Amino acid sequence: MQEIVDRLASGDTSAELARTLLLPYLNHAATMYESGYATAPDIDAAMRFGCGYPVGPLALVDALGAQTVVAGLDKLYAETGDELHQPAAVLVAQADEGRTFAASVDADGAGAPQLRHEIDRVGVVGTGTMASGIVEVFAKAGYAVTFVGRGDDKVAGVVAAITKSLDKAVSRGKLDEDGKAAVLGRLTGATDRAALADADIIVEAIAEDLDIKLELFADLDRIAKPGAILATTTSSLSINACAAATSRPQDVIGMHFFNPAAVMKLVEVVTADETSTEVDETVRALCLATGKHPVSCGDRAGFIVNALLFPYLNDAIKMHEADGTSLDDIDEALKATGLPMGPFQLLDVVGNDVSLAIQQSLVGTFGHAGWRPAPTLERLVSEGKLGRKTGEGFHTY
Repeated sequence: MQEIVDRLASGDTSAELARTLLLPYLNHAATMYESGYATAPDIDAAMRFGCGYPVGPLALVDALGAQTVVAGLDKLYAETGDELHQPAAVLVAQADEGRTFAASVDADGAGAPQLRHEIDRVGVVGTGTMASGIVEVFAKAGYAVTFVGRGDDKVAGVVAAITKSLDKAVSRGKLDEDGKAAVLGRLTGATDRAALADADIIVEAIAEDLDIKLELFADLDRIAKPGAILATTTSSLSINACAAATSRPQDVIGMHFFNPAAVMKLVEVVTADETSTEVDETVRALCLATGKHPVSCGDRAGFIVNALLFPYLNDAIKMHEADGTSLDDIDEALKATGLPMGPFQLLDVVGNDVSLAIQQSLVGTFGHAGWRPAPTLERLVSEGKLGRKTGEGFHTY
C-alpha cells in the first residue's frame, strides 16, 4: 500500500498521468458509497476481486488521506469544470473532520450470511464459457448440478470443458483422480428445461439479450418448483425486468459471476425491488460455500465493478485524444501503481464493443456528459477493431 501511495505522490509525468485518471475513479467510488448503493467494504472488495486491483478505492482514499484527494480533485475541477471532478461531499467532510472510510464501517455483529433456503441441487441454463465455469464451481463445491443446453453437442461441450479444467488441476497436483471422478459424477446434462424441475436454485447464463432472458424466466417460472431461487448472471440487463416475467419476483436475484467463473472470486449479488431478504442472504451464503466473495448491490446499470471501471477506461481514451499522450505511456503509468493491466490493454481484453455498450448504458442511466463514449472508442468499434478477439484494437496482436 505504501508503495502505491508513494508512487502517486511522485512529481514525475507518469505519476501525474495516474493521478489524473485515478482521482475521478476515487471520487466516483466515494459518491457510490455516499448514495448508500453499496458499503465501503463491498466497494473495495468488488474492485480487488473483480479487477485484481491491489487495493480498493476507498481504502486508497484512506491511505492517501482525504485532504490530499480533495485537493487533487479541486485542482482537476478548476481545470475541467466537469461536475464529475467536484469532490464528493463525503470526501470533503472526511477531509474537514479527519475521518476515514475504515472508521465508518458499521460492525453490526450480524455475522456471516446463512442458508435460509435448503440448497441441494443446482440448475444452470447455458453451455457457453461462463455457464461451463459456473457448473464447475458448484460441482467442485459438492453440489449436484443439472445443466441444460440446446443440443447434445452443446451438453457434451460443457463436460469436455470441465474435464479439461479438472485434468489441469490433476496435473498440477491440486486434485486427484478420485476427486475428478467425484466432480464429474455430480453433473447431469439435459436438453429439456423440464430437467430443472427439482432444482433448488436455477442460474441462467445465456445470451445478453433481454427478450431471450424474459422468455427464459417466464418458462422457468412454469417449470421450477415453489420456492426455487431464479438467478441471472447478467452484467448489464435489468433484474427487475426478469423478475417481472415471473409470478415469483421475490425469488429472483442477480448473481454476476466474473470470467473465468472457476477462477475469479467475485460475485455481485444484485437484489431486485421485490427480492426477499431470505433469498438475498441464501445466495450470499451460497457464494461463500463455493469459495466466492459476494458483494451486495441493487439493480442499477453497471452494478459496482462496471460502474466504477468503465468511466476510468473512457477517461484514459479521452486523455490520449486530448494531448496525444501515447497509449503505452498511459498503460505503463497505471501499471506502475500496481494495477494488473493498463487501461488500453484491459479494453482490448474486454472487447471494445462490450466496453462501448457498457459506457452507453451508464450514460443512459446516470446522464453524465463526462461519461459519453470517447470518439476513438466509437470509431474502433465501427471499424471492427474490437481488441484481442479480432487481432486489433487499441493495440495490435
